[in-house]
Amino acid sequence: MSMACHNLDFGTSVLDLVACGCSSNSSIDRSSVRNYGKTVSRSSSSRGRGRAVRRLVCCRENLAQCRVYSTKTPDTLLNGVGQSPPTVSNSKNESRRLISLTNLFEVVADDLRVLNQNLQSIVGAENPVLMSAAEQIFGAGGKRMRPALVFLVSRATAELVGLKELTKEHRRLAEIIEMIHTASLIHDDVLDESDMRRGKETVHQLYGTRVAVLAGDFMFAQSSWYLANLENLQVIKLISQVIKDFASGEIKQASSLFDCDVELDEYMLKSYYKTASLIAASTKGAAIFSGVDNNVSNQMYEYGKNLGLSFQIVDDILDFTQSAEQLGKPAGSDLAKGNLTAPVIFALEKEPKLREIIESEFCETGSLDEAIKLVKSCGGIERAQELAKKKADLAIQNLQGLRRSAFRVALEEMVLYNLERID
Repeated sequence: MSMACHNLDFGTSVLDLVACGCSSNSSIDRSSVRNYGKTVSRSSSSRGRGRAVRRLVCCRENLAQCRVYSTKTPDTLLNGVGQSPPTVSNSKNESRRLISLTNLFEVVADDLRVLNQNLQSIVGAENPVLMSAAEQIFGAGGKRMRPALVFLVSRATAELVGLKELTKEHRRLAEIIEMIHTASLIHDDVLDESDMRRGKETVHQLYGTRVAVLAGDFMFAQSSWYLANLENLQVIKLISQVIKDFASGEIKQASSLFDCDVELDEYMLKSYYKTASLIAASTKGAAIFSGVDNNVSNQMYEYGKNLGLSFQIVDDILDFTQSAEQLGKPAGSDLAKGNLTAPVIFALEKEPKLREIIESEFCETGSLDEAIKLVKSCGGIERAQELAKKKADLAIQNLQGLRRSAFRVALEEMVLYNLERID
């Protein structure tokens, strides 16, 4: 498989996002899609009986422009939905509700419940120590974002070809993706010498480095075995490349610690290797198993890549803006280890003193805190936010080939959810 880290455009134009896809150009507060999780009865004269549907409502100031469509029959529009492509807003004076992952994933909640039931049994029970390590991280409060994306793309693309239910390959792919992600987290914590993950002790802190490395290796191997049994060469190559990308990303990061000459393109490539590659492969693999044409599956790949890059940039911003309690790890930990991310790269362009501090590897007391203040005062955070929003806008555009449905709306709202973390 050829390396799919192309078209990394670093422009800074930002547009306004309307997650529901409404076509009105009237002056509005930012639209938000609300999943009330309630049922309403819609009577039908032709059928002579009511039908329960879930409501997904897009609310504007002008309620006459609201769009409602069913999450049970997402291809059926209760009211017409405009086709104008939504984009990402950078407005600071917006009145809207924050997006909840619980509501966001409600349309695939049943799929996620089945996945959670299967995960630990898939790992296998051959070794009690490895099982304990797996249980520790599977139970550490993970959001299951990657398998949720698999299910959302699977259902959104299945609609295009008239597929009514997910295949066993769709479900197995989601499980494989979560296993690979979990294995990478175990290894990341060993390499970073992290004691905490999601507010809990890491596997290597509890069981030692040896067990943690073996647990990660075991999960990579087990996921590879299940991947081979999918018997789809295109998906096998796609996911196998991800595992290679993980290693490439770690090597790239380790070779550029405290290097103040690192360029933005190098940072983006490393971010692709470490984060976006898996998400892109997840979304494209889901589309492949739906049987859609190459154009659609490639757009799903681009969606996953752009969303993944935006997520990584946001994570790197939060390392400077959130507390240790919010992060579940020490604030500024990436910078302390010499891992220079987007906010630092942008700040280095304006502040020579920051270079001096970083190249000294924070040998003086208080130098790390000083460096963090310089990153914030030199506009590094704001420029990184612009880059995250640009990638988010590209991700939204990649969804335009999908039918308007609850699943597509959830994919759009995933992009918004990510940006709300830095609002």
